[in-house]
Amino acid sequence: MKYLALALLLCALPSLSTAGCFVKPMKAGMTHCQDDVDKTWHPVGSSWRNSECMDCSCSGCCAAYSTPTKFPDDCVAVFDQEACVYRVHKKDDPTVECPIYAAVGK
Repeated sequence: MKYLALALLLCALPSLSTAGCFVKPMKAGMTHCQDDVDKTWHPVGSSWRNSECMDCSCSGCCAAYSTPTKFPDDCVAVFDQEACVYRVHKKDDPTVECPIYAAVGK
């Protein structure tokens, strides 16, 4: 039974890392937790977005954005930290948006 649980955990880990998520252990009786990035305190059961664009709860965080992996060669992906999104635009003209064919996360 231990080996089955370990196998299931190992199978889940690649999908969590692909999605840009991580899990944090919670101790019994916790009433608050601290965001690892911003060092802010939050009540158990709440959710928040930190300054690195991670959507968090006391049990873990996931990236709040998708990362483009396939788009035209004459385009570039630029991360907008304020909006927590990637913008894909022409390399020579940032006002022209490009299509995104594939992305990971979110």
